Amino acid sequence: MADIYRPSLRLRPSEQRFILLLGDLIASVGAVLGSIYIWREYNRLAQIAKGLTDKQIERFQLSIEIPVWFYILPLIWLLLLVDSYEVHTAASWRKTLRSIAVAPIVGLMAYSLLFTINQDPNSLPRIAVGAFLVIASVLTLVWRATFIRLYTSSGLMRRVIIVGAGKAGHSLADIYTKMSPPPYILLGYIDDDLAKQGKSYAGFAVLGTSEKLINLIDDYRISDIVVAINGEIKGETFQSILDAQERGVEVTRMPILYEEMTGRVPIEHLESDWVIRSFVDQVRTRGTYELMKRIMDIVGGLVGLLIFWFIYPFAAIAIVLESGFPILYSQDRLGKGGTEFKIYKFRSMKQNAEADGEAKFAIQNDPRVTKVGNFLRRSRLDEMPQFWSVVRGEMSLVGPRAERPELVKAFQKQIPFYRARLLVKPGLTGWAQINYGYVADVKETAVKLEYDLYYIKHRTLNMDFTIVLRTIGTVLRRTGR
Repeated sequence: MADIYRPSLRLRPSEQRFILLLGDLIASVGAVLGSIYIWREYNRLAQIAKGLTDKQIERFQLSIEIPVWFYILPLIWLLLLVDSYEVHTAASWRKTLRSIAVAPIVGLMAYSLLFTINQDPNSLPRIAVGAFLVIASVLTLVWRATFIRLYTSSGLMRRVIIVGAGKAGHSLADIYTKMSPPPYILLGYIDDDLAKQGKSYAGFAVLGTSEKLINLIDDYRISDIVVAINGEIKGETFQSILDAQERGVEVTRMPILYEEMTGRVPIEHLESDWVIRSFVDQVRTRGTYELMKRIMDIVGGLVGLLIFWFIYPFAAIAIVLESGFPILYSQDRLGKGGTEFKIYKFRSMKQNAEADGEAKFAIQNDPRVTKVGNFLRRSRLDEMPQFWSVVRGEMSLVGPRAERPELVKAFQKQIPFYRARLLVKPGLTGWAQINYGYVADVKETAVKLEYDLYYIKHRTLNMDFTIVLRTIGTVLRRTGR
């Protein structure tokens, strides 16, 4: 029996993210060591210029104390790069260069602020910090170039065939064609429907029936099979898949690959009992997670309220001068389990923006939004009053967007599994908010729901923390809505 082709590195996105993180950590640790060396050499040369003897220089060098905080710069560097740890982002040269360019700029701005506030200039080594940012940027760029080379190398990429040339299989092909660079090599379809033989979709042909699967694996050096069949699988097809698996081919269900590729859940291709299996049988969060999440909410909520009270006078004056009172407005929203509560925001729209009382989508370049309101929305400062709801426990820092009762009532009739987003507390920010922009219709709302359900299914403290950090980055870049 012929050996099948299997790449030497067939890593899942989570494993690739770990490798990315590890490489960046090694690069940043190297930058710390390099910057300390440059700092010491700079001081040695400065003492030579002053005419000190070798013994005096040696005593001076021994007297130099490196601040403890300097050794945590690698962790800070990883936080500055948090937006670049999605595998598809890291595989793009354009996005990688943007992330590596932004990170030292933000770091320099933060350091400049601390240097201005701190009264002891010797405690903040400017030469060392500058050297760290330069060396870390160069080493990270070299490492990321290596990663991109490996990621896009055809010899290391998975070679995939899809079993099922129906709607689910077509959805994968649609997503695949929009991704650059592609996450794997898609070769085509397998389908037992004779009417589909020889046909193609999005440039990918139906290569044969399940009877030919083993031969196709050898001919095309297939490493992975994706089962994209909704409902019952024929016995012959199932046996062919098992035979392939026994030979070392990895078998994945379509919803799992869809999640890996998009960070979303494919609501149009899920079976009716999916909510029970995913959120009851499989996803029972531990009490430790819920406790730590609540502690994070309280701490983050109190910090947010302090910031809110600081900016309140300035925001209030700007709102009143442009469009008068009120400064804040409230709306009814649905929380966990469908419980109603009120949220508060800085008013960003004209007075009586919904004079007819009908709930409307907030669209991009919404004419109802004032100039001050546009700034508040883009910087997300309009959301600041909601920290009160976080402290009260009605909301969380991270979760699905809190939606209006009338919209929930309408959406659950049109979008499958929509009410499942009420299984957790709504959030001030969330996976959907940082990955998707405006929604102007039901179709786009369904896409956002896919992100929400992905978060509910995969939520962890690490994911929550990452979402918070990415939201802070959005605020600093003023790319909110």
